[in-house]
Amino acid sequence: MQMGHLLHSRAQPTRSWPPHGARTPTTYPDEVRTRPLVAVALLVAAGLMAACTSSPTATPTSAAPTSASPTSTPSIAPTAPTSTPAPASPTPSPTPTAAPEYRSPLDGEPAKGARPVLVVKLDNTTYAQPHAGLSKADLVYIEEVEYGITRLAAVFSSHVPTRIGPVRSARITDVDLLAQYDRPAFAFSGAQRRLLPTLAAAPFYDVSPNKGGEGYSRDYRRNAPYNLYLDGQVALNRAPDASLAQDMGFMFDIDVPAGGVTATAADMSWSYGKAGFRYDPKSGLYRVLLNGRPAAAEESKKGQRASTVVLQSVKQTPSRYFDKAGGNTPHAETIGSGTAWVLRDGLAWKATWSRPTEAGGTTFTLSDGSVMAFKPGQVWVVLLDSKRKASVRPLTEPPSPVTSSPTAQ
Repeated sequence: MQMGHLLHSRAQPTRSWPPHGARTPTTYPDEVRTRPLVAVALLVAAGLMAACTSSPTATPTSAAPTSASPTSTPSIAPTAPTSTPAPASPTPSPTPTAAPEYRSPLDGEPAKGARPVLVVKLDNTTYAQPHAGLSKADLVYIEEVEYGITRLAAVFSSHVPTRIGPVRSARITDVDLLAQYDRPAFAFSGAQRRLLPTLAAAPFYDVSPNKGGEGYSRDYRRNAPYNLYLDGQVALNRAPDASLAQDMGFMFDIDVPAGGVTATAADMSWSYGKAGFRYDPKSGLYRVLLNGRPAAAEESKKGQRASTVVLQSVKQTPSRYFDKAGGNTPHAETIGSGTAWVLRDGLAWKATWSRPTEAGGTTFTLSDGSVMAFKPGQVWVVLLDSKRKASVRPLTEPPSPVTSSPTAQ
């Protein structure tokens, strides 16, 4: 209505044309009359469009003009400062949990995973020294044979030397002893003829010379029969399915258990053999003595040393096996239970050993029922006839709490 009224009021014709004294225009009178009206209409239209596109109360924004609104002009009114949001931190990846370090169940030392087990029967007379490869064994057993002499059964898994010896013959005690290792490779020089069928039926892989000479050699710098040596790697190649090291019932801990009494020396003897252990505070290990002399090692000037010594009292009876001279082979019963002394770090604990089944391992427990912790490192186990007594001394209360001694390098 306002626009129409405005156009109507301004469209009234002039009273005269051209005015008196004016120069005659080059345009027609109708064109002259409509020019002001068109200009006014355009101004009104522009005003209405501006009113529709903006509100006098609208809050100016700081948004930049976009291609959709090319006529927008940035506001010059001050705006409240806005904080630029910090870039979102990337979600941290979960920290991977390191796998627990694998340790051999045979000696408690770090190892590169479970490895096959090789058991080698060794001579243990004065002619056997120095032994080759023995210091690399995870575990060493001393067992009695004919006439009160002893032999060694060395268990290798974490480290398998290429020279082990001198290798000697198997005995009936070995059958039960090795059964707790599942099906290990077993190296021995031979056996009594009557024992061979029993060995053939036993749960181990026979890698003796009776099954082939691969890996065996004679060292002619020594006298026979104390000069037969074995390459342990070749022996394991001959038994590709030999069982891996498994839980033997042992527990290892660098920390010394409570309740031990001082025991820096231990000795035991048979009719024609001896064994002894002497604690070395500097290394934290026991020096091994065999047959009255320090046990030497071809590969180490330090000789044979033990981290843990177990004096396992076993029931021992005569077997049905005899050698050519009529000497009887005793059978040490390692399945069952009995008492034991466990020595480590210059201390000793009275323990009970238990092995209920042939395939099971042997566990050593203390009087409170807890498992006796062995010191990581080589373990020596003496299978001692319960009728024989070992001398462990001094068996006195330690003067002060004992912490674990460093292991010799």
